[in-house]
Amino acid sequence: MDLRPVAPGYGRASLAEVLPGVLATLGVPGLPDPLGLAGALAGVRRVAVLLVDGLGYHQLGTAAPAAPTLAEVAAGRLGTLRELTCGFPSTTPTSLVTLGTGAVPGAHGILGFTVNVPGTARVLTHIDWGRDPDPLVWQPVPTVFGHAARAGVTTRVVARPEFAGSGLTTAAYGGAGYRGVTGPDALVAELLAALAEAPPVLAYGYFGAVDAAGHTAGVGSPPWLAAVAAADQVVTRVAQRLPADAALLVTADHGQLVVPSAGRFDIDADARLAAGVAVVAGEARVRYLHAVPGATADVLAAWREVLGDAAWVASRAEAVAAGWFGPVPEAHLARVGDVVAACRGTHVVLSTARERPSTARMVGFHGSFTAAEMAVPLAVLRPGSA
Repeated sequence: MDLRPVAPGYGRASLAEVLPGVLATLGVPGLPDPLGLAGALAGVRRVAVLLVDGLGYHQLGTAAPAAPTLAEVAAGRLGTLRELTCGFPSTTPTSLVTLGTGAVPGAHGILGFTVNVPGTARVLTHIDWGRDPDPLVWQPVPTVFGHAARAGVTTRVVARPEFAGSGLTTAAYGGAGYRGVTGPDALVAELLAALAEAPPVLAYGYFGAVDAAGHTAGVGSPPWLAAVAAADQVVTRVAQRLPADAALLVTADHGQLVVPSAGRFDIDADARLAAGVAVVAGEARVRYLHAVPGATADVLAAWREVLGDAAWVASRAEAVAAGWFGPVPEAHLARVGDVVAACRGTHVVLSTARERPSTARMVGFHGSFTAAEMAVPLAVLRPGSA
């Protein structure tokens, strides 16, 4: 595991730059393309983007025995591969909206797996988000998909049917046609059907099994390798049937790492960590702590003392000034905790009394700023490359 801290590559080499570059490739004017995709994809009129949840750049080596196509890409023998970063925190809701809007997390406001709704005691879990708060208010940045549709690009999003119309889907993919599918076969079929439509076309598919297996069994485990094999089959089958003027881009929302039992703190089992904390949000690798009035300084001091080198513990102002979120407008500042604790190494901070019991049983985690979590691949495959 590569545990070096990695800053987000906003503006140069992050998920935020991918879809604007794709639209530049498809002839939509006025969009930045710092990745140079328009040049790399000369002649392409149809693009499929496949996001494999949890398959970070630094997991590709572990994945290789189960993923022959991706192994060929990683070895430089097939297509092209570059290393990007996700945004911060390195978590699915933040990354999906960063990709879908081309904006940094501070701007779009989806600043974690869970966040406190300011002015309330409510903790919003973004993957379970319905219509409250209003997605168009909570996430105010227009999506790249909407921009593409207005420019005459056919857009399709292919993901699980239960995500259709959710707050997170609206925030990340608003403006795109949605196809709900179950299983890899249907995902492949819908992506290929979208690519068969009249160009220009932008099709996006989401594959979630790798992340799920990593959480429950760990990176490199047999269930994880089985999920990777299924993802590789999706890549292979789409790449083998690309139209002549099409390309397949494969990326991820974050990586993942295994956290041993010795690396786990628990807010609800340690009075020093619980003291002065009114609301706990974020997730196990990045905690947002909202203090009772007047207790912020005490919470900051206690968490620094208890966690020591296991986490970077900062005030909201320090965390924002460090630039991890990109610029954060006033409207989104209160979604960040009064105190932020971003775990280093292989540590997590659980909250067993407030979160689902399944969280404490997890083997794999993500969310913080290590290379294992932050680095994501961007592979490009053209017809005849698989």
